[in-house]
Amino acid sequence: MRNSILILGSALIMTTVALSSCQSSGSRVQNAKENVQEAKQDLSDSKTELYQAQKDSINAYQQFKQESEAKIAVEEKNLADFKAKIASEKKAAKAINENKIAVLEQKIADLKMKLENYSGEGGENWISFKNEFNHDMAELMKALKDLTVDNVK
Repeated sequence: MRNSILILGSALIMTTVALSSCQSSGSRVQNAKENVQEAKQDLSDSKTELYQAQKDSINAYQQFKQESEAKIAVEEKNLADFKAKIASEKKAAKAINENKIAVLEQKIADLKMKLENYSGEGGENWISFKNEFNHDMAELMKALKDLTVDNVK
């Protein structure tokens, strides 16, 4: 008797599970349509997010470029002022300073070229470019500052 109750209970549970797991073809089609709609919405959202990220990246580059160009213009002005200042120096000192100025002018030209030629590919590349450019700009500013400081005692 105990075995028959277990068998009957097991059969009842298996029948319930089998019936509840079966879906009609209409409900399967409806679920598939809902899944397709959700996927389309996710795709649309992803495209919108990508467009916004690209727009933000372009804006960040444009702002960085403007700020960098302003810094470069200031350094060019400082270099021109220093050139005017050394015009009255002795030949030996003037020649040394003119060589240093030529090197700094080349660095400025290189920075301008680097800024103009950046293609803006990828987030990691942008961060790397920005860090490297800022480092080079800081080195240029330091070199110009060291050049304009009078070390004569």
